[in-house]
Amino acid sequence: MRAPRGTQDILPGTSEKWQFVERKLMDICHRYNYKEIRTPIFEHTELFQRGVGDTTDIVQKEMYTFEDRGGRSITLRPEGTASTVRSFVQNKLFGLPNQPTKLFYIGPMFRYERPQQGRLRQFVQFGIEALGSNDPSIDAEVMGLAMNAYEELGLKSLTLVMNSLGDKDSREAHKQALVDHFSPHREELCADCQVRLGQNPLRVLDCKKDKDHPAMADAPSILDYLNDESRSYFEKVKAHLDRMGIEYVIDPNLVRGLDYYNHTAFEIMSRAEGFGAITTLSGGGRYNGLVEDIGGPETSGIGFALSIERLLMALEAEGVVLPIEEALDCYIVSLGEKAEEASVRLTHQLRQAGVQVDKDYLQRKMKGQFKSADRLNAKYVVVLGDREIEQNAVSVKDMETGQQEELPLEEVAEFLKKQLAGGKD
Repeated sequence: MRAPRGTQDILPGTSEKWQFVERKLMDICHRYNYKEIRTPIFEHTELFQRGVGDTTDIVQKEMYTFEDRGGRSITLRPEGTASTVRSFVQNKLFGLPNQPTKLFYIGPMFRYERPQQGRLRQFVQFGIEALGSNDPSIDAEVMGLAMNAYEELGLKSLTLVMNSLGDKDSREAHKQALVDHFSPHREELCADCQVRLGQNPLRVLDCKKDKDHPAMADAPSILDYLNDESRSYFEKVKAHLDRMGIEYVIDPNLVRGLDYYNHTAFEIMSRAEGFGAITTLSGGGRYNGLVEDIGGPETSGIGFALSIERLLMALEAEGVVLPIEEALDCYIVSLGEKAEEASVRLTHQLRQAGVQVDKDYLQRKMKGQFKSADRLNAKYVVVLGDREIEQNAVSVKDMETGQQEELPLEEVAEFLKKQLAGGKD
Protein backbone atom coordinates (compact mmCIF):
# COMPACT_ATOMS: atom_id res chain seq x y z
CA MET A 1 0.00 0.00 0.00
CA ARG A 2 1.21 3.49 -0.89
CA ALA A 3 -0.06 6.97 -0.11
CA PRO A 4 -2.46 8.35 -2.76
CA ARG A 5 -0.89 10.32 -5.59
CA GLY A 6 -0.41 13.96 -4.69
CA THR A 7 -0.12 13.32 -0.95
CA GLN A 8 2.91 12.86 1.28
CA ASP A 9 3.97 11.63 4.70
CA ILE A 10 5.71 14.19 6.90
CA LEU A 11 8.19 12.09 8.87
CA PRO A 12 10.13 12.79 12.08
CA GLY A 13 13.17 14.84 11.14
CA THR A 14 11.01 16.89 8.77
CA SER A 15 7.91 17.40 10.91
CA GLU A 16 10.00 19.49 13.31
CA LYS A 17 10.54 22.02 10.50
CA TRP A 18 6.80 22.19 9.94
CA GLN A 19 6.21 22.70 13.65
CA PHE A 20 8.81 25.47 13.82
CA VAL A 21 7.32 27.30 10.83
CA GLU A 22 3.77 26.94 12.13
CA ARG A 23 4.76 28.22 15.58
CA LYS A 24 6.49 31.23 13.98
CA LEU A 25 3.39 32.03 11.91
CA MET A 26 1.15 31.72 14.97
CA ASP A 27 3.49 33.96 16.97
CA ILE A 28 3.39 36.65 14.29
CA CYS A 29 -0.41 36.46 14.17
CA HIS A 30 -0.47 36.89 17.95
CA ARG A 31 1.61 40.07 17.63
CA TYR A 32 -0.75 41.43 14.97
CA ASN A 33 -3.78 40.45 17.12
CA TYR A 34 -5.17 37.83 14.72
CA LYS A 35 -7.07 34.99 16.44
CA GLU A 36 -7.08 31.37 15.26
CA ILE A 37 -10.18 29.85 13.68
CA ARG A 38 -10.57 26.14 12.92
CA THR A 39 -13.22 25.11 10.39
CA PRO A 40 -14.34 21.69 9.09
CA ILE A 41 -12.25 19.97 6.45
CA PHE A 42 -15.40 19.41 4.37
CA GLU A 43 -18.28 21.78 3.66
CA HIS A 44 -21.42 21.88 1.55
CA THR A 45 -20.39 22.17 -2.09
CA GLU A 46 -22.57 25.25 -2.56
CA LEU A 47 -20.29 27.22 -0.22
CA PHE A 48 -17.37 26.95 -2.62
CA GLN A 49 -19.53 27.46 -5.69
CA ARG A 50 -20.59 30.77 -4.16
CA GLY A 51 -17.45 31.64 -2.23
CA VAL A 52 -14.83 30.69 -4.83
CA GLY A 53 -16.90 31.10 -7.99
CA ASP A 54 -18.39 28.85 -10.66
CA THR A 55 -16.03 30.25 -13.32
CA THR A 56 -12.80 29.37 -11.50
CA ASP A 57 -10.59 26.38 -12.27
CA ILE A 58 -10.87 25.39 -8.61
CA VAL A 59 -14.63 24.86 -8.84
CA GLN A 60 -14.75 23.64 -12.43
CA LYS A 61 -11.81 21.24 -12.37
CA GLU A 62 -10.09 20.77 -9.03
CA MET A 63 -12.58 20.11 -6.21
CA TYR A 64 -12.95 16.78 -4.45
CA THR A 65 -16.74 16.55 -4.37
CA PHE A 66 -18.87 13.59 -3.33
CA GLU A 67 -22.41 12.78 -2.24
CA ASP A 68 -22.80 11.65 1.36
CA ARG A 69 -25.27 9.02 2.58
CA GLY A 70 -27.92 11.68 3.04
CA GLY A 71 -27.68 12.70 -0.62
CA ARG A 72 -25.93 15.99 0.20
CA SER A 73 -23.15 17.27 -2.05
CA ILE A 74 -20.03 17.64 0.07
CA THR A 75 -16.61 19.03 -0.92
CA LEU A 76 -13.22 18.78 0.76
CA ARG A 77 -12.19 22.40 1.26
CA PRO A 78 -9.92 23.63 -1.58
CA GLU A 79 -9.04 26.90 0.19
CA GLY A 80 -9.64 28.64 3.52
CA THR A 81 -11.41 31.94 2.83
CA ALA A 82 -14.89 30.58 2.07
CA SER A 83 -14.99 28.43 5.21
CA THR A 84 -13.73 31.30 7.35
CA VAL A 85 -16.35 33.68 6.00
CA ARG A 86 -19.08 31.04 6.40
CA SER A 87 -18.12 30.68 10.06
CA PHE A 88 -17.97 34.47 10.44
CA VAL A 89 -21.57 34.68 9.21
CA GLN A 90 -22.95 31.56 10.93
CA ASN A 91 -21.52 32.52 14.33
CA LYS A 92 -22.39 36.23 13.94
CA LEU A 93 -18.82 37.35 14.58
CA PHE A 94 -19.77 40.62 12.89
CA GLY A 95 -21.81 41.40 16.01
CA LEU A 96 -18.87 41.27 18.41
CA PRO A 97 -17.82 44.62 19.89
CA ASN A 98 -14.18 44.38 18.78
CA GLN A 99 -14.04 45.03 15.06
CA PRO A 100 -12.62 44.38 12.53
CA THR A 101 -12.64 40.63 13.04
CA LYS A 102 -9.06 39.44 12.47
CA LEU A 103 -8.65 35.69 11.99
CA PHE A 104 -5.98 33.21 10.92
CA TYR A 105 -6.21 29.54 9.97
CA ILE A 106 -3.82 26.74 9.18
CA GLY A 107 -4.74 23.28 7.92
CA PRO A 108 -4.97 20.83 5.02
CA MET A 109 -6.69 21.79 1.75
CA PHE A 110 -7.49 19.56 -1.22
CA ARG A 111 -7.34 20.19 -4.97
CA TYR A 112 -7.34 17.66 -7.78
CA GLU A 113 -4.52 18.96 -9.95
CA ARG A 114 -1.42 17.50 -11.57
CA PRO A 115 1.09 16.94 -8.77
CA GLN A 116 4.42 18.71 -9.21
CA GLN A 117 7.12 20.19 -7.03
CA GLY A 118 5.39 22.31 -4.39
CA ARG A 119 1.92 21.48 -5.76
CA LEU A 120 0.15 18.58 -4.09
CA ARG A 121 -3.43 17.35 -4.01
CA GLN A 122 -3.40 17.62 -0.23
CA PHE A 123 -1.45 20.64 0.94
CA VAL A 124 -1.31 22.76 4.07
CA GLN A 125 -2.42 26.35 3.79
CA PHE A 126 -1.92 29.21 6.23
CA GLY A 127 -4.03 32.30 5.76
CA ILE A 128 -5.48 35.35 7.42
CA GLU A 129 -8.72 37.29 6.94
CA ALA A 130 -9.50 40.76 8.27
CA LEU A 131 -13.26 41.37 8.01
CA GLY A 132 -15.16 44.59 8.59
CA SER A 133 -12.81 47.44 7.66
CA ASN A 134 -12.49 49.61 4.55
CA ASP A 135 -9.38 51.35 5.87
CA PRO A 136 -6.40 51.24 3.43
CA SER A 137 -4.08 50.84 6.41
CA ILE A 138 -5.34 47.31 7.04
CA ASP A 139 -4.44 46.41 3.45
CA ALA A 140 -0.90 47.49 4.27
CA GLU A 141 -1.06 45.57 7.57
CA VAL A 142 -1.99 42.34 5.81
CA MET A 143 0.84 42.69 3.29
CA GLY A 144 3.19 43.66 6.11
CA LEU A 145 2.28 40.56 8.09
CA ALA A 146 2.96 38.35 5.08
CA MET A 147 6.34 39.95 4.37
CA ASN A 148 7.25 39.93 8.06
CA ALA A 149 6.50 36.19 8.29
CA TYR A 150 8.78 35.32 5.39
CA GLU A 151 11.57 37.64 6.54
CA GLU A 152 11.56 36.41 10.15
CA LEU A 153 11.89 32.85 8.88
CA GLY A 154 15.03 33.92 7.01
CA LEU A 155 13.94 34.54 3.41
CA LYS A 156 15.64 37.43 1.63
CA SER A 157 14.93 36.97 -2.10
CA LEU A 158 11.38 38.34 -1.95
CA THR A 159 9.36 40.68 -4.13
CA LEU A 160 5.98 42.09 -3.13
CA VAL A 161 3.96 42.64 -6.31
CA MET A 162 0.72 44.59 -6.09
CA ASN A 163 -2.03 46.11 -8.18
CA SER A 164 -5.40 47.76 -7.79
CA LEU A 165 -8.51 46.17 -9.28
CA GLY A 166 -10.51 49.29 -8.42
CA ASP A 167 -14.10 49.42 -7.25
CA LYS A 168 -17.04 47.83 -9.07
CA ASP A 169 -17.45 50.66 -11.58
CA SER A 170 -13.74 50.68 -12.40
CA ARG A 171 -13.70 46.90 -12.85
CA GLU A 172 -16.73 46.91 -15.11
CA ALA A 173 -15.15 49.55 -17.37
CA HIS A 174 -11.92 47.57 -17.48
CA LYS A 175 -13.71 44.29 -18.18
CA GLN A 176 -15.50 45.83 -21.16
CA ALA A 177 -12.19 47.17 -22.46
CA LEU A 178 -10.70 43.67 -22.18
CA VAL A 179 -13.62 42.14 -24.07
CA ASP A 180 -13.24 44.74 -26.82
CA HIS A 181 -9.48 44.15 -26.96
CA PHE A 182 -9.43 40.34 -27.00
CA SER A 183 -12.59 39.63 -29.02
CA PRO A 184 -10.84 40.02 -32.41
CA HIS A 185 -8.34 37.37 -31.21
CA ARG A 186 -10.91 35.07 -29.63
CA GLU A 187 -10.24 32.08 -31.91
CA GLU A 188 -6.51 32.37 -31.25
CA LEU A 189 -6.94 32.00 -27.50
CA CYS A 190 -7.06 28.70 -25.61
CA ALA A 191 -10.44 27.06 -25.03
CA ASP A 192 -10.50 28.19 -21.38
CA CYS A 193 -9.85 31.82 -22.29
CA GLN A 194 -12.57 31.77 -24.92
CA VAL A 195 -14.99 30.90 -22.11
CA ARG A 196 -13.37 33.37 -19.69
CA LEU A 197 -13.81 36.19 -22.16
CA GLY A 198 -17.55 35.89 -21.72
CA GLN A 199 -17.62 34.99 -18.02
CA ASN A 200 -14.67 36.72 -16.35
CA PRO A 201 -12.32 38.48 -18.80
CA LEU A 202 -9.90 39.48 -16.02
CA ARG A 203 -8.77 35.87 -15.84
CA VAL A 204 -7.57 35.99 -19.45
CA LEU A 205 -4.69 38.14 -18.18
CA ASP A 206 -3.71 35.38 -15.77
CA CYS A 207 -3.66 32.55 -18.32
CA LYS A 208 -0.48 30.47 -18.40
CA LYS A 209 -1.15 29.10 -21.91
CA ASP A 210 -1.76 32.46 -23.60
CA LYS A 211 0.73 34.56 -21.63
CA ASP A 212 2.97 34.98 -24.72
CA HIS A 213 0.14 35.88 -27.13
CA PRO A 214 0.91 39.27 -28.76
CA ALA A 215 -2.45 40.66 -27.59
CA MET A 216 -1.30 40.28 -23.98
CA ALA A 217 1.48 42.82 -24.42
CA ASP A 218 -0.85 45.76 -25.09
CA ALA A 219 -3.92 44.62 -23.14
CA PRO A 220 -5.77 47.47 -21.39
CA SER A 221 -4.41 48.18 -17.91
CA ILE A 222 -6.79 48.43 -14.98
CA LEU A 223 -4.76 51.42 -13.77
CA ASP A 224 -6.07 53.40 -16.76
CA TYR A 225 -9.65 52.71 -15.70
CA LEU A 226 -9.50 53.57 -12.02
CA ASN A 227 -11.94 56.27 -11.02
CA ASP A 228 -10.92 59.01 -8.60
CA GLU A 229 -12.06 57.08 -5.52
CA SER A 230 -10.19 53.93 -6.52
CA ARG A 231 -7.07 55.83 -7.45
CA SER A 232 -7.12 57.64 -4.10
CA TYR A 233 -7.53 54.35 -2.23
CA PHE A 234 -4.57 52.82 -4.06
CA GLU A 235 -2.38 55.83 -3.34
CA LYS A 236 -3.18 55.56 0.38
CA VAL A 237 -2.24 51.87 0.45
CA LYS A 238 1.08 52.62 -1.24
CA ALA A 239 1.73 55.51 1.15
CA HIS A 240 1.18 53.24 4.16
CA LEU A 241 3.62 50.67 2.75
CA ASP A 242 6.15 53.45 2.22
CA ARG A 243 5.75 54.51 5.87
CA MET A 244 6.34 50.93 6.95
CA GLY A 245 9.48 50.70 4.83
CA ILE A 246 8.08 47.85 2.72
CA GLU A 247 9.26 47.82 -0.89
CA TYR A 248 6.85 46.79 -3.64
CA VAL A 249 6.47 46.56 -7.41
CA ILE A 250 3.32 47.59 -9.30
CA ASP A 251 2.15 45.06 -11.90
CA PRO A 252 -0.97 46.18 -13.83
CA ASN A 253 -1.49 42.60 -15.09
CA LEU A 254 -1.72 41.11 -11.61
CA VAL A 255 -5.34 40.09 -11.13
CA ARG A 256 -7.29 38.02 -8.67
CA GLY A 257 -9.84 36.47 -10.95
CA LEU A 258 -12.80 36.16 -8.58
CA ASP A 259 -15.74 38.50 -9.07
CA TYR A 260 -15.76 39.79 -5.52
CA TYR A 261 -12.14 41.03 -5.49
CA ASN A 262 -11.73 44.79 -5.50
CA HIS A 263 -9.05 47.40 -4.86
CA THR A 264 -5.84 45.83 -3.52
CA ALA A 265 -4.46 42.61 -5.04
CA PHE A 266 -0.98 41.30 -4.29
CA GLU A 267 1.41 38.39 -4.56
CA ILE A 268 4.76 37.67 -2.94
CA MET A 269 7.31 36.11 -5.26
CA SER A 270 10.58 34.30 -4.61
CA ARG A 271 13.65 35.33 -6.60
CA ALA A 272 15.72 32.48 -5.16
CA GLU A 273 17.76 30.58 -7.73
CA GLY A 274 16.50 27.04 -8.10
CA PHE A 275 13.13 27.70 -6.48
CA GLY A 276 11.28 26.61 -9.62
CA ALA A 277 9.33 27.93 -12.58
CA ILE A 278 6.35 28.92 -10.44
CA THR A 279 7.73 31.73 -8.29
CA THR A 280 4.59 32.73 -6.39
CA LEU A 281 4.81 32.12 -2.65
CA SER A 282 1.48 33.61 -1.62
CA GLY A 283 -1.34 35.80 -2.85
CA GLY A 284 -4.21 37.80 -1.51
CA GLY A 285 -6.41 40.81 -1.89
CA ARG A 286 -9.40 42.83 -0.79
CA TYR A 287 -12.91 41.59 -1.48
CA ASN A 288 -16.50 42.80 -1.31
CA GLY A 289 -19.70 40.82 -1.68
CA LEU A 290 -18.46 37.49 -0.37
CA VAL A 291 -20.00 37.87 3.10
CA GLU A 292 -23.33 38.90 1.55
CA ASP A 293 -23.23 35.95 -0.89
CA ILE A 294 -22.96 33.60 2.09
CA GLY A 295 -25.88 35.23 3.87
CA GLY A 296 -24.25 37.88 6.04
CA PRO A 297 -24.44 41.67 6.19
CA GLU A 298 -22.51 43.91 3.81
CA THR A 299 -18.93 43.47 4.99
CA SER A 300 -15.63 44.01 3.23
CA GLY A 301 -12.54 41.93 3.88
CA ILE A 302 -8.93 41.40 2.94
CA GLY A 303 -6.68 38.40 3.36
CA PHE A 304 -3.95 36.24 1.92
CA ALA A 305 -2.91 32.60 1.94
CA LEU A 306 0.35 30.73 1.59
CA SER A 307 1.34 27.10 1.14
CA ILE A 308 3.56 25.69 3.88
CA GLU A 309 5.07 23.29 1.32
CA ARG A 310 6.16 26.15 -0.94
CA LEU A 311 7.44 28.12 2.04
CA LEU A 312 9.68 25.20 3.03
CA MET A 313 10.85 24.91 -0.60
CA ALA A 314 11.82 28.59 -0.59
CA LEU A 315 13.74 28.17 2.68
CA GLU A 316 15.64 25.25 1.15
CA ALA A 317 16.34 27.18 -2.06
CA GLU A 318 17.90 30.01 -0.05
CA GLY A 319 19.85 27.61 2.17
CA VAL A 320 18.06 28.72 5.34
CA VAL A 321 18.71 26.33 8.22
CA LEU A 322 15.95 26.47 10.79
CA PRO A 323 17.10 26.43 14.43
CA ILE A 324 15.56 23.07 15.28
CA GLU A 325 16.45 21.71 18.72
CA GLU A 326 17.25 18.03 18.15
CA ALA A 327 18.97 17.16 21.44
CA LEU A 328 17.20 15.11 24.11
CA ASP A 329 17.33 16.59 27.60
CA CYS A 330 17.94 13.35 29.44
CA TYR A 331 18.26 9.60 28.87
CA ILE A 332 17.90 7.09 31.71
CA VAL A 333 20.20 4.05 31.74
CA SER A 334 19.13 1.28 34.11
CA LEU A 335 21.01 -1.83 35.24
CA GLY A 336 19.13 -4.54 37.11
CA GLU A 337 15.50 -5.40 37.80
CA LYS A 338 14.97 -2.96 40.67
CA ALA A 339 16.69 -0.20 38.72
CA GLU A 340 14.42 -0.85 35.73
CA GLU A 341 11.36 -0.53 37.97
CA ALA A 342 12.74 2.68 39.46
CA SER A 343 13.51 4.05 35.98
CA VAL A 344 9.81 3.84 35.07
CA ARG A 345 8.92 5.93 38.12
CA LEU A 346 11.77 8.42 37.60
CA THR A 347 11.01 8.85 33.91
CA HIS A 348 7.42 9.74 34.76
CA GLN A 349 8.47 12.14 37.52
CA LEU A 350 10.97 13.95 35.29
CA ARG A 351 8.39 14.37 32.53
CA GLN A 352 5.94 15.80 35.05
CA ALA A 353 8.68 18.24 36.09
CA GLY A 354 9.02 19.46 32.49
CA VAL A 355 12.17 17.55 31.52
CA GLN A 356 12.28 15.86 28.11
CA VAL A 357 13.36 12.32 28.89
CA ASP A 358 13.45 8.84 27.40
CA LYS A 359 14.65 5.39 28.49
CA ASP A 360 15.48 1.96 27.12
CA TYR A 361 12.55 -0.25 26.12
CA LEU A 362 14.50 -3.10 24.46
CA GLN A 363 16.31 -4.57 27.51
CA ARG A 364 19.67 -3.56 26.07
CA LYS A 365 22.86 -3.85 28.05
CA MET A 366 24.58 -0.78 29.48
CA LYS A 367 26.74 -0.22 26.39
CA GLY A 368 23.71 -0.41 24.10
CA GLN A 369 21.78 2.03 26.27
CA PHE A 370 24.64 4.56 26.16
CA LYS A 371 24.76 4.18 22.36
CA SER A 372 21.05 4.92 22.26
CA ALA A 373 21.65 8.05 24.38
CA ASP A 374 24.35 9.16 21.92
CA ARG A 375 22.09 8.62 18.90
CA LEU A 376 19.41 10.74 20.58
CA ASN A 377 22.05 13.40 21.34
CA ALA A 378 21.14 13.33 25.04
CA LYS A 379 22.49 16.24 27.08
CA TYR A 380 22.45 14.23 30.32
CA VAL A 381 22.39 10.56 31.17
CA VAL A 382 21.04 9.35 34.50
CA VAL A 383 22.45 5.95 35.50
CA LEU A 384 20.40 3.74 37.83
CA GLY A 385 21.76 0.48 39.24
CA ASP A 386 20.36 -1.86 41.89
CA ARG A 387 23.13 -0.84 44.31
CA GLU A 388 22.39 2.88 43.75
CA ILE A 389 18.68 2.27 44.30
CA GLU A 390 19.42 0.67 47.66
CA GLN A 391 21.43 3.79 48.55
CA ASN A 392 18.71 6.08 47.14
CA ALA A 393 21.27 7.66 44.81
CA VAL A 394 21.83 8.04 41.07
CA SER A 395 24.71 9.05 38.82
CA VAL A 396 24.10 12.02 36.49
CA LYS A 397 26.52 12.49 33.59
CA ASP A 398 26.88 15.65 31.50
CA MET A 399 27.43 14.18 28.03
CA GLU A 400 29.14 17.30 26.69
CA THR A 401 31.74 17.74 29.44
CA GLY A 402 31.88 14.16 30.71
CA GLN A 403 31.45 15.45 34.26
CA GLN A 404 29.60 13.03 36.50
CA GLU A 405 28.17 13.38 40.02
CA GLU A 406 26.14 11.39 42.50
CA LEU A 407 22.79 12.78 43.64
CA PRO A 408 19.96 11.65 45.93
CA LEU A 409 17.13 10.29 43.80
CA GLU A 410 14.67 12.96 44.96
CA GLU A 411 17.01 15.78 43.85
CA VAL A 412 17.44 14.67 40.24
CA ALA A 413 14.48 16.59 38.81
CA GLU A 414 15.45 19.93 40.34
CA PHE A 415 19.10 19.44 39.41
CA LEU A 416 18.28 18.76 35.75
CA LYS A 417 15.80 21.64 35.55
CA LYS A 418 18.45 24.01 36.89
CA GLN A 419 21.17 22.72 34.55
CA LEU A 420 18.92 22.80 31.49
CA ALA A 421 17.96 26.37 32.36
CA GLY A 422 21.62 27.36 32.24
CA GLY A 423 22.47 26.83 35.87
CA LYS A 424 20.26 29.72 37.00
CA ASP A 425 18.32 29.57 40.23
